[in-house]
Order: sequence, then C-alpha cells, then structure tokens
Amino acid sequence: MNQESSADSRLGPRLQPFQPAQGNLAILAGSGNPVFAQKIANELGVRLTPCHAQVFSEGNVFVRILENVRGRDTFLVQGVHQPVNDNFMELLFWIDALKRASAQQITAVIPYFSYAKGDKKDEPRVSIRARVCADAIEAAGADRVLTMDLHSPQIQGFFSKPVDHLYARAVICEHIQTLNIDNLVVCSPDAGFAKAAAAYANLLAVPVVIGNKTRPDHSEQAEILEVIGQVEGRNVLMVDDFTITGGSLCSMAEVLKQRGAKDIYAAVSHGVLSKGASGRIQDSLIKKMFMTDTIETPVEPLCEKIDVISVSNLFAKAIRSIHDRTSVSMLFPDDKQT
Repeated sequence: MNQESSADSRLGPRLQPFQPAQGNLAILAGSGNPVFAQKIANELGVRLTPCHAQVFSEGNVFVRILENVRGRDTFLVQGVHQPVNDNFMELLFWIDALKRASAQQITAVIPYFSYAKGDKKDEPRVSIRARVCADAIEAAGADRVLTMDLHSPQIQGFFSKPVDHLYARAVICEHIQTLNIDNLVVCSPDAGFAKAAAAYANLLAVPVVIGNKTRPDHSEQAEILEVIGQVEGRNVLMVDDFTITGGSLCSMAEVLKQRGAKDIYAAVSHGVLSKGASGRIQDSLIKKMFMTDTIETPVEPLCEKIDVISVSNLFAKAIRSIHDRTSVSMLFPDDKQT
C-alpha cells in the first residue's frame, strides 16, 4: 500500500469536489414589502424563509434570518419607498446578514427604487443619489438586483453587478385591454417618458401623444404647457413610471379636456402617493387610475378611482428565471425596449 492510500484509509473516503447548492431557493421579506413577498412566494409554491426586523426605541434597525441559508440562492424582497431611508438601510442590513450567513447568491429584489430619481447632476454641487445607493448595495454584498421601471433605464449602468429590469406595462396593458376602451390614445405627460409611452401604445396598438411639461423647482409641482398630438374626440390613457402628488396627471387631464378629449384614464407603475394625492385624484377629471402593488403601504387610504394591479406573478417568473439561469428578457417577447 502506498503512502497516499494509507492516508486515505486512516482519514476515511476521499471528499468529492465541492459543488454549490442548486435548486435551493429562499425568498425573504423585508418589512417594506411583506405582503408582496408572500404573493411572490405563493406564485412560486415555496414558503417565505422566516426572518425578523425590529426598530429599537432610538431608531436603530436590527435584522436576523431565522433559519440556515448557507449555500442557498436567496432573494430579498425590500422596496425603497416611504419611509425611504429606513427601508434603504434595512435593505443593506439584510444583504449584509445574508452575506455573513454564507448565502450562495444574494439578489436584492427592489420593487420600487425611490432614489432612482436622483440619476444626474443637473444642478451645481448636488449628489447623484442613485449612484451612491448603487455603490452601497454592492458594497453590502448583493450579487444582483431585480427591480421594476427605474426612473431612467440607464441607472442599470450605475451597478457593476447584473440588474434585471422589469416593466409593468405588459401587465397594465393586459388589464386595459379587458376594459374594451374604444378610440383610445396613449399620452406621455412629458418628453422624457415618450419612448416608454410609445411602448405602451405599441402593446395596445393605438397612437401616442406627448405632453410638454416643465418643473421649475423642487416643489413637486409641474406646469403643463401643451399637448403634441390629436386627442379631440378620443379616450386617453396617460402613462408614467410613478406619481407622488398626482399633480402632473391631474393637470394633464385638465389640458386634455380642454383639447376635446373624452374619458381620461391614468396608469403608473408605482403609486407613491404622498399625503393628499389620493383625494386630489378623486376630485380630478381622471375617470380611473391604475397602479401596481409594488408599494403596499399607502400614506392614506386609496380613493375609489384607483385600482391596484398585481405584478407579483411577473416578479415570481423573473425570480424563477434567475434561479434556473434562463433568460428574463423572454418574459417580454412583444416588447422592443427590453
């Protein structure tokens, strides 16, 4: 018996080459999106991995994962919405906890990324907040990010890690089609959302018009100057990535009515809806507004004009694709912008 064989007999069978755990999916819910995370887990047919978050009396956030995630493919569902800074810090702590617990892969599932609005240096001596947040998420240990309808798609380039960017428009358009609205035209509230509005129009097979909007300061109040396109005698669907005060949509609805539009609808991916926004929409010329469930804790009750459309199934399909190492873009076969 040679020396190597003798050593093997003393130490037992030779270990097999290490293989990362496969097929071991873990979905965790941060305190920002517990209901949404549960919907995703239900769609995937798995249970949520138990975890706990607590805010101490002085404001510190504590997080703990309550079962073993070593070697598992983990997806943390935690949106960055109101309270924005608390939710963002909790997101970082969850990522760090998963990293220290030896998770195989950590995907930050951020249904709404509020700081995506800070995507450029358009004034002297200001921070590019989206880039700072991207750096922090990567530094905490995230391997990839899954999010929906960033304010600007190029924000994906702020990350050196992979970013899977979902679009709500396919789900929203599917719902709009069930309403059988005739003589419809899609309207972008400003030139910045024109390309995305054209994608909505493409899915609905209808024309698109564009609003001319200016925002002179940080008061969150925009001024609608004009509408480029024909809306007289037509039903209009206004589309945007998010609304905070509802002011732009309500003002645009007034201009559209002045231009002869009939029924006016609105659809947004993220209903941020600050205090007073729901009542403003209820009192506006908007007949119905549609938004997704990426933000599940509204500041105040939603008005009767607002309908919520779930995108949990879309997120579940994306998570399954990431976990199975298949193409996420295949979820949007008819969308030319993905």
